[in-house]
Amino acid sequence: MGIEQKLGESGIVTARLEDVVNWSRTNAMWPMLFGLACCAIEMMAAQAANYDMSRFGMELMRPSPRQSDLMIVAGRVSRKMAPVLRRLYDQMPDPKWVIAMGDCASCGGVFNNYAVVQGVDEVVPVDVYVAGCPPRPEALIHGILTLHDKVRKDKLKDWA
Repeated sequence: MGIEQKLGESGIVTARLEDVVNWSRTNAMWPMLFGLACCAIEMMAAQAANYDMSRFGMELMRPSPRQSDLMIVAGRVSRKMAPVLRRLYDQMPDPKWVIAMGDCASCGGVFNNYAVVQGVDEVVPVDVYVAGCPPRPEALIHGILTLHDKVRKDKLKDWA
């Protein structure tokens, strides 16, 4: 049963613009590396051969904010690093998404002091939180798939 038999003689395929754009956004996300602590090792492991994030269209981590649309904040963010994080987020093109990877990025973790930001959502808006200390590569991949589900549900009226 090929697509030719489903289409018949017309040769026309219809789809909503919303669905096509959201499909392309989920299958071509380019993550920016922003590894700050031990979670960065697990983020690198998710990109390696055993887990292979390239099957989700993420061939490599981008070092430049102007080439990426997904920021994965992996690890604790110090007060000194927060303005740098915000500047890099502002340089990313729209649409852009953020994943907070690990307990330190999500809520400060065990570092409850003046020098560590108690959750990266104080600095940038976060779309998905990945729990763990440090979270396994499978957890990061689950977070990415959760983000994909969120992006697929975007509506045309929300794009403005």
